[in-house]
Amino acid sequence: MHPEFEILLDRCGDLPSPPGVALRVIALAQDPAAHLAATAEVINHDPALSARILRIANSPLFASATRRPAATVSRALALLGLNAAITLALGFSLAAAMRGGGQVAAAREHFWRRSVLSAMASRLLAERAGLEQLEELMLGGLLQDIGALALMQVLPDRYAEIGNVPASILSLERERELFGSDHAEVGAWLAARWNLPAYLQRIVARHECGHYEGDPELACVAGSGLLADLWLRAGTPEQLRAIATELERRTGLTGLETARLLERMSASAPELEALFEVRLEHPRELRALHGRVQELMVVRNLIEIRNAADARREIDVLKARTRDLSEQVRRDPLTGAYNRLQLEEVLEREFEEALRHDRPLSIAFIDLDDFKRINDRHGHLVGDQVLQEFTRCLAAQLRQSDLLARYGGEEFLIVLGNCDAAAARVTLERILAEISRTPMALIDGVPLYITFSAGLACQGGSDQFASADALLRAADEALYGAKRDGRNQVATPGG
Repeated sequence: MHPEFEILLDRCGDLPSPPGVALRVIALAQDPAAHLAATAEVINHDPALSARILRIANSPLFASATRRPAATVSRALALLGLNAAITLALGFSLAAAMRGGGQVAAAREHFWRRSVLSAMASRLLAERAGLEQLEELMLGGLLQDIGALALMQVLPDRYAEIGNVPASILSLERERELFGSDHAEVGAWLAARWNLPAYLQRIVARHECGHYEGDPELACVAGSGLLADLWLRAGTPEQLRAIATELERRTGLTGLETARLLERMSASAPELEALFEVRLEHPRELRALHGRVQELMVVRNLIEIRNAADARREIDVLKARTRDLSEQVRRDPLTGAYNRLQLEEVLEREFEEALRHDRPLSIAFIDLDDFKRINDRHGHLVGDQVLQEFTRCLAAQLRQSDLLARYGGEEFLIVLGNCDAAAARVTLERILAEISRTPMALIDGVPLYITFSAGLACQGGSDQFASADALLRAADEALYGAKRDGRNQVATPGG
């Protein structure tokens, strides 16, 4: 906290502080040797506090139908337990100090109602979570936002700019803009000044931290203020939807569970009103509130569904981009034919399939005749155009199941699955005839024609190869034979 703001807080004479009896109770809370008799003696000095302790010990919140009502503070403390009694006594004493008039009387009254509701909600959430420190967390819920109370007292005019919106749904950044500090930071300073127990100081300091995984006690207190906000219907519909969403994030409460907890709060509200002398403003129709909470959760779920649909669309776009990138990696950038890496993968797979299913597999090595002369005479741009047009024409003559790859330079390779040597030869000779009569480029209006030489090898029948590599070498040898014997022809190994 900024030192100047700490000085401002320190000099504020109207800052809430515990009365004398609370200070003594706090001292007992820090003393591991404290016992019931000493605590009862301190509480008996405050008639109002004694009456409240008796009342809560005999209330439906704590009383058992099988035991006698408590008639004395000592008996009440025995029934409640020392820790719970100290916690509740401290809460009652501090509660009295938290109320009062002044410029922000209405805000203080709203704050006090919300604090009592938070105390009740924190206890119920702790019970739901199976925690043992019910009363301690009840006090944590009551006092979690004492920093907001201090801000009301120190800078009432600036606090009025916030309006009647509870501290827990304000952004801490907005508070820092107005005050140079936020309510959690101020509350932690105040809790340390009052020498509150360490667990309370931690709750006040961290209840708005946003990270509650592995800390169920803090999550219960952090969620209690949100339940109180839903009860009080504080904020706009958009803010209420945000509250319901945040409540589920902090506590895991579904819409139905939230509605059930609000029903339990409604059942306990009359007793809490009497204990803390506050009007909790019951919702006129609990069913209406139940419906409102469900509506908020439905809206939130619809938003989540929409977001999920958006996410799915984004995933589909990313998958499509990934497919495109993967395809680009597998393709030769100039001709669009598959590259040598993809060729090797497909050829290996096709060879294994041919062996497994005993079906023929033919491959053809193709080399454009006299391509170097084209580059030397017309330049590499024309050479590139020829390669592109040749690839287009060649691909148009093949089946969709066939694979065309650029092996390197002006060399190409075709993989013809389930195609024997005779059918493959017919296919290649048909392609050669078509290529030789199709112009690959126009040079000053004059068409440029090319031919190619092809080496054909086939796995199957009488021709059996040990591997895809061996099949590839056979096609390469056949290509060498075609070029040696005059080019513009299809040759087979040994043919």
